[in-house]
Amino acid sequence: MNSISLENTELIKAVFFILLAFLSMFLVLILFFYFSRKKIVKQEIEKKNLEIDYQRALLNSILITQENERQRIAQDLHDDISSKLNVVSLNSYLLKTPNLSESEQTEITNNIIDLTQKALENSRRIAHDLLPPVLEKFGLSAGIEELVEEYNSTKATKVNYSNSIHFNDADIDRNLHIFRILQELLNNSVKHGKATLISIEFTTLDHQNMCTYTDNGVGFDYLEEDNRKGLGMRNIESRISFLGGKYTITSKPNEGIKIVFNFL
Repeated sequence: MNSISLENTELIKAVFFILLAFLSMFLVLILFFYFSRKKIVKQEIEKKNLEIDYQRALLNSILITQENERQRIAQDLHDDISSKLNVVSLNSYLLKTPNLSESEQTEITNNIIDLTQKALENSRRIAHDLLPPVLEKFGLSAGIEELVEEYNSTKATKVNYSNSIHFNDADIDRNLHIFRILQELLNNSVKHGKATLISIEFTTLDHQNMCTYTDNGVGFDYLEEDNRKGLGMRNIESRISFLGGKYTITSKPNEGIKIVFNFL
Protein backbone atom coordinates (compact mmCIF):
# COMPACT_ATOMS: atom_id res chain seq x y z
CA MET A 1 0.00 0.00 0.00
CA ASN A 2 2.85 2.29 0.90
CA SER A 3 4.53 1.36 -2.37
CA ILE A 4 1.42 2.36 -4.37
CA SER A 5 1.15 5.62 -2.41
CA LEU A 6 4.80 6.35 -3.08
CA GLU A 7 4.35 5.68 -6.81
CA ASN A 8 1.33 8.00 -6.90
CA THR A 9 3.31 10.67 -5.14
CA GLU A 10 6.16 10.31 -7.62
CA LEU A 11 3.70 10.39 -10.50
CA ILE A 12 2.06 13.53 -9.15
CA LYS A 13 5.49 15.13 -8.77
CA ALA A 14 6.43 14.16 -12.32
CA VAL A 15 3.18 15.57 -13.68
CA PHE A 16 3.69 18.71 -11.61
CA PHE A 17 7.21 19.21 -12.94
CA ILE A 18 6.03 18.55 -16.49
CA LEU A 19 3.23 21.10 -16.07
CA LEU A 20 5.68 23.51 -14.48
CA ALA A 21 8.08 23.03 -17.42
CA PHE A 22 5.29 23.61 -19.93
CA LEU A 23 4.14 26.65 -18.00
CA SER A 24 7.71 28.00 -17.89
CA MET A 25 8.11 27.41 -21.61
CA PHE A 26 4.77 29.10 -22.23
CA LEU A 27 5.80 32.12 -20.16
CA VAL A 28 9.17 32.25 -21.94
CA LEU A 29 7.40 32.18 -25.31
CA ILE A 30 4.99 34.89 -24.21
CA LEU A 31 7.88 37.06 -23.00
CA PHE A 32 9.83 36.34 -26.19
CA PHE A 33 6.94 37.32 -28.43
CA TYR A 34 6.18 40.34 -26.26
CA PHE A 35 9.70 41.73 -26.40
CA SER A 36 10.08 40.76 -30.08
CA ARG A 37 6.87 42.58 -30.89
CA LYS A 38 7.98 45.53 -28.79
CA LYS A 39 11.28 45.63 -30.70
CA ILE A 40 9.47 45.40 -34.05
CA VAL A 41 7.09 48.20 -33.04
CA LYS A 42 10.06 50.31 -31.92
CA GLN A 43 11.82 49.68 -35.24
CA GLU A 44 8.65 50.60 -37.14
CA ILE A 45 8.34 53.82 -35.15
CA GLU A 46 11.99 54.66 -35.83
CA LYS A 47 11.46 53.90 -39.53
CA LYS A 48 8.38 56.15 -39.63
CA ASN A 49 10.30 58.90 -37.85
CA LEU A 50 13.12 58.61 -40.40
CA GLU A 51 10.57 58.83 -43.22
CA ILE A 52 8.97 61.88 -41.58
CA ASP A 53 12.41 63.51 -41.17
CA TYR A 54 13.22 62.71 -44.80
CA GLN A 55 9.93 64.19 -46.05
CA ARG A 56 10.46 67.22 -43.83
CA ALA A 57 13.95 67.70 -45.30
CA LEU A 58 12.54 67.43 -48.84
CA LEU A 59 9.79 69.92 -48.04
CA ASN A 60 12.34 72.28 -46.55
CA SER A 61 14.43 71.91 -49.72
CA ILE A 62 11.40 72.76 -51.87
CA LEU A 63 10.68 75.85 -49.75
CA ILE A 64 14.32 76.97 -49.96
CA THR A 65 14.31 76.44 -53.72
CA GLN A 66 11.09 78.41 -54.12
CA GLU A 67 12.39 81.23 -51.95
CA ASN A 68 15.65 81.36 -53.93
CA GLU A 69 13.64 81.46 -57.16
CA ARG A 70 11.49 84.32 -55.82
CA GLN A 71 14.59 86.27 -54.76
CA ARG A 72 16.28 85.69 -58.12
CA ILE A 73 13.20 86.78 -60.08
CA ALA A 74 12.73 89.83 -57.83
CA GLN A 75 16.40 90.74 -58.33
CA ASP A 76 16.13 90.30 -62.10
CA LEU A 77 12.99 92.42 -62.24
CA HIS A 78 14.64 95.14 -60.18
CA ASP A 79 18.05 95.14 -61.86
CA ASP A 80 17.21 94.30 -65.46
CA ILE A 81 13.76 95.73 -66.04
CA SER A 82 12.84 98.27 -63.38
CA SER A 83 16.13 100.15 -63.70
CA LYS A 84 15.87 100.28 -67.51
CA LEU A 85 12.26 101.46 -67.40
CA ASN A 86 13.30 104.21 -64.96
CA VAL A 87 15.89 105.42 -67.47
CA VAL A 88 13.30 105.22 -70.27
CA SER A 89 11.00 107.36 -68.14
CA LEU A 90 13.75 109.95 -67.56
CA ASN A 91 14.57 110.04 -71.27
CA SER A 92 10.89 110.50 -72.07
CA TYR A 93 10.78 113.58 -69.85
CA LEU A 94 13.92 114.90 -71.56
CA LEU A 95 12.01 114.90 -74.85
CA LYS A 96 9.76 117.57 -73.35
CA THR A 97 12.75 119.85 -72.78
CA PRO A 98 12.29 123.02 -74.88
CA ASN A 99 14.73 123.97 -77.63
CA LEU A 100 16.16 120.49 -78.16
CA SER A 101 18.20 120.12 -81.31
CA GLU A 102 17.28 117.45 -83.84
CA SER A 103 20.42 115.47 -83.01
CA GLU A 104 19.58 115.55 -79.29
CA GLN A 105 16.04 114.36 -79.98
CA THR A 106 17.39 111.54 -82.13
CA GLU A 107 19.90 110.48 -79.47
CA ILE A 108 17.27 110.45 -76.70
CA THR A 109 14.80 108.57 -78.92
CA ASN A 110 17.44 105.97 -79.80
CA ASN A 111 18.24 105.54 -76.09
CA ILE A 112 14.57 104.94 -75.35
CA ILE A 113 14.27 102.38 -78.17
CA ASP A 114 17.48 100.60 -77.12
CA LEU A 115 16.55 100.41 -73.43
CA THR A 116 12.99 99.29 -74.24
CA GLN A 117 14.36 96.51 -76.46
CA LYS A 118 16.70 95.33 -73.70
CA ALA A 119 13.89 95.39 -71.15
CA LEU A 120 11.75 93.27 -73.51
CA GLU A 121 14.61 90.78 -74.00
CA ASN A 122 15.14 90.49 -70.25
CA SER A 123 11.42 90.01 -69.60
CA ARG A 124 11.39 87.20 -72.19
CA ARG A 125 14.40 85.60 -70.48
CA ILE A 126 12.71 85.73 -67.07
CA ALA A 127 9.54 84.26 -68.56
CA HIS A 128 11.63 81.55 -70.25
CA ASP A 129 13.27 80.67 -66.93
CA LEU A 130 9.85 80.35 -65.26
CA LEU A 131 8.36 78.20 -68.03
CA PRO A 132 10.24 77.62 -71.29
CA PRO A 133 7.77 78.43 -74.12
CA VAL A 134 8.82 75.38 -76.16
CA LEU A 135 7.86 73.17 -73.21
CA GLU A 136 4.35 74.59 -73.14
CA LYS A 137 3.85 74.75 -76.92
CA PHE A 138 5.59 71.60 -78.17
CA GLY A 139 5.97 69.34 -75.13
CA LEU A 140 8.70 67.93 -72.90
CA SER A 141 10.72 66.09 -75.55
CA ALA A 142 11.03 69.26 -77.65
CA GLY A 143 12.00 71.19 -74.50
CA ILE A 144 14.76 68.68 -73.70
CA GLU A 145 15.99 68.79 -77.31
CA GLU A 146 16.27 72.59 -77.10
CA LEU A 147 18.11 72.29 -73.77
CA VAL A 148 20.52 69.73 -75.27
CA GLU A 149 21.14 71.95 -78.31
CA GLU A 150 22.05 74.86 -76.02
CA TYR A 151 24.79 72.79 -74.37
CA ASN A 152 25.98 71.26 -77.65
CA SER A 153 26.28 74.71 -79.20
CA THR A 154 29.14 75.51 -76.79
CA LYS A 155 31.27 72.77 -78.45
CA ALA A 156 32.85 72.13 -75.02
CA THR A 157 30.36 69.40 -74.12
CA LYS A 158 28.66 66.74 -76.22
CA VAL A 159 25.18 65.76 -75.00
CA ASN A 160 23.41 62.72 -76.49
CA TYR A 161 19.64 62.46 -76.03
CA SER A 162 17.37 59.52 -76.89
CA ASN A 163 13.74 58.91 -75.97
CA SER A 164 11.50 55.90 -76.54
CA ILE A 165 8.56 56.86 -74.30
CA HIS A 166 5.52 59.08 -74.82
CA PHE A 167 5.30 62.08 -72.50
CA ASN A 168 1.92 63.42 -71.46
CA ASP A 169 2.33 66.96 -72.78
CA ALA A 170 -0.88 68.08 -71.06
CA ASP A 171 0.72 67.55 -67.63
CA ILE A 172 2.89 70.67 -67.69
CA ASP A 173 3.70 70.64 -63.95
CA ARG A 174 5.16 67.12 -64.02
CA ASN A 175 7.00 67.79 -67.27
CA LEU A 176 8.50 70.94 -65.79
CA HIS A 177 9.87 68.91 -62.85
CA ILE A 178 11.57 66.46 -65.24
CA PHE A 179 12.93 69.39 -67.25
CA ARG A 180 14.31 71.07 -64.09
CA ILE A 181 15.92 67.80 -62.95
CA LEU A 182 17.82 67.60 -66.25
CA GLN A 183 18.73 71.28 -66.05
CA GLU A 184 20.19 70.71 -62.56
CA LEU A 185 22.07 67.58 -63.65
CA LEU A 186 23.50 69.23 -66.79
CA ASN A 187 24.58 72.28 -64.84
CA ASN A 188 26.29 70.10 -62.21
CA SER A 189 28.01 67.96 -64.88
CA VAL A 190 29.45 70.95 -66.74
CA LYS A 191 30.12 73.33 -63.85
CA HIS A 192 31.31 70.93 -61.15
CA GLY A 193 31.96 67.65 -62.99
CA LYS A 194 33.87 69.21 -65.93
CA ALA A 195 32.18 66.59 -68.14
CA THR A 196 32.78 66.56 -71.89
CA LEU A 197 30.34 63.74 -72.73
CA ILE A 198 26.81 63.39 -71.33
CA SER A 199 24.04 60.93 -72.13
CA ILE A 200 20.30 61.27 -71.41
CA GLU A 201 18.13 58.25 -72.20
CA PHE A 202 14.40 57.76 -71.54
CA THR A 203 13.11 54.18 -71.69
CA THR A 204 10.29 52.01 -70.34
CA LEU A 205 11.10 49.05 -68.08
CA ASP A 206 8.41 46.83 -66.53
CA HIS A 207 5.74 49.44 -67.38
CA GLN A 208 7.76 52.15 -65.59
CA ASN A 209 9.18 55.26 -67.22
CA MET A 210 12.92 55.48 -66.60
CA CYS A 211 15.58 58.12 -67.18
CA THR A 212 19.25 57.16 -67.25
CA TYR A 213 21.70 60.05 -67.00
CA THR A 214 25.47 59.56 -67.28
CA ASP A 215 28.53 61.76 -67.70
CA ASN A 216 32.30 61.28 -67.95
CA GLY A 217 33.10 64.00 -65.43
CA VAL A 218 35.33 63.96 -62.36
CA GLY A 219 32.65 62.21 -60.29
CA PHE A 220 32.57 62.23 -56.49
CA ASP A 221 32.40 59.96 -53.46
CA TYR A 222 28.66 59.50 -52.97
CA LEU A 223 29.25 57.84 -49.59
CA GLU A 224 30.30 61.20 -48.15
CA GLU A 225 27.43 62.91 -46.36
CA ASP A 226 28.20 66.38 -47.74
CA ASN A 227 27.99 65.12 -51.32
CA ARG A 228 24.52 63.64 -50.72
CA LYS A 229 23.01 66.54 -48.83
CA GLY A 230 23.86 69.49 -51.08
CA LEU A 231 21.02 71.78 -52.10
CA GLY A 232 21.31 70.62 -55.72
CA MET A 233 20.75 66.99 -54.75
CA ARG A 234 17.93 68.02 -52.41
CA ASN A 235 16.25 69.80 -55.30
CA ILE A 236 16.54 66.70 -57.47
CA GLU A 237 15.29 64.44 -54.66
CA SER A 238 12.28 66.63 -53.99
CA ARG A 239 11.31 66.76 -57.67
CA ILE A 240 11.65 62.98 -58.09
CA SER A 241 9.57 62.52 -54.95
CA PHE A 242 6.90 64.80 -56.44
CA LEU A 243 6.91 62.57 -59.54
CA GLY A 244 6.25 59.52 -57.35
CA GLY A 245 9.58 57.98 -58.31
CA LYS A 246 12.83 56.73 -56.81
CA TYR A 247 16.43 57.12 -57.90
CA THR A 248 19.87 55.54 -57.62
CA ILE A 249 23.25 57.23 -57.96
CA THR A 250 26.53 55.57 -58.89
CA SER A 251 29.66 57.72 -58.74
CA LYS A 252 33.30 57.52 -57.78
CA PRO A 253 36.12 60.05 -58.08
CA ASN A 254 37.36 60.25 -61.69
CA GLU A 255 34.69 57.80 -62.88
CA GLY A 256 31.85 60.17 -63.76
CA ILE A 257 28.30 59.76 -62.52
CA LYS A 258 25.25 57.65 -63.33
CA ILE A 259 21.78 58.56 -62.11
CA VAL A 260 18.71 56.45 -62.81
CA PHE A 261 15.26 57.63 -61.74
CA ASN A 262 11.75 56.45 -62.51
CA PHE A 263 8.50 58.40 -62.63
CA LEU A 264 4.82 57.76 -63.12
